[in-house]
Amino acid sequence: MASNSFGRHLRFTTFGESHGPAIGCVVDGVPAGVPLCEADIQPYLDRRRPGQSKHTTQRQEADQVRIVSGVFEGVTTGTPVGLLIDNTDQRSKDYGEIARQFRPGHADFTYQAKYGLRDYRGGGRSSARETAMRVAAGGVARQILKTALGDQMWIRGALVQMGARKINRAAWDWDQVERNPFFCPDAETAALYDAELSAIRKEGSSIGAVIEVVAHGMPAGLGDPIYNKLDSDLAAAMMSINAVKGVEIGDGFEAACLRGEDNADEIQPGNDGAPLFLSNHAGGILGGISTGQDIVVRFAVKPTSSLLIETNSINVAGEAVKVRTKGRHDPCVGIRAVPVGEAMMALVLADLLLAGRASKI
Repeated sequence: MASNSFGRHLRFTTFGESHGPAIGCVVDGVPAGVPLCEADIQPYLDRRRPGQSKHTTQRQEADQVRIVSGVFEGVTTGTPVGLLIDNTDQRSKDYGEIARQFRPGHADFTYQAKYGLRDYRGGGRSSARETAMRVAAGGVARQILKTALGDQMWIRGALVQMGARKINRAAWDWDQVERNPFFCPDAETAALYDAELSAIRKEGSSIGAVIEVVAHGMPAGLGDPIYNKLDSDLAAAMMSINAVKGVEIGDGFEAACLRGEDNADEIQPGNDGAPLFLSNHAGGILGGISTGQDIVVRFAVKPTSSLLIETNSINVAGEAVKVRTKGRHDPCVGIRAVPVGEAMMALVLADLLLAGRASKI
């Protein structure tokens, strides 16, 4: 399994399994002199941490990160930054029944087909548990961006759709994102999500979601044309997140409904000499390169495949079986995907910012 790394100039590699002793990552390419300690990373992990509401898995993991290399006297040294999180609440016995069965919608069958074996305990390496290390690596990336660009830079994510119900964009309030368990920017819709997801959870079912991530304060000129476009880097980053089945930039698929004059982001001279864009249908990217506007990405997360409802499948012998997944699972895995999407955005942008720069900020 050689595909555990992401990035070019800022490259991170994750390791560990859902029910192993620990998970971790190595972030390589971090410039020297970036202020970094566990307290810079932990708040992002706390947002992704399981067991914080009735709407997420009740697995209790503190997700306390430790920096084990690459930092001396509070700043990065230019050597690889090693990050480690201990797993403390594994219940491998919950997965005994599916050791010889393939859960529909999971990677059980494909891992078995590719490797000839699989770690069935919580999905092993295919588990969303791995995303905790993406969030940790994203904390490092945010420190790089903050050091280089200042406090005017921010990256925020929000859940903008659950099932068929979309938020009211006219009611968008970033402050609301941290006030409800859904990371939803619309308080009224968040209340509806609460009732709907409670009913779905009691039925033993699940539901999908759409997440929007916005990066503000990025300079123009990030990304390369043709095959290393900022668009394609972001799409690859978001598609690599567990359960993600679609990505769009800016207006995305809705752009197909517009006429050319409506889709074009017209430009006027700004007061400070910089160009003033009158709209942002392109999501802050033109020709694969950032425009200096907000960079806007959305991704669709499928319903959680671990269900208490029986589904039809086969076992390792090819025989028909009924599968029902025990254990502790998110009825909407899209909720905790919000901080993961933010982290992947930060990692892509820090990677591109470092392209062509020296080995220190």
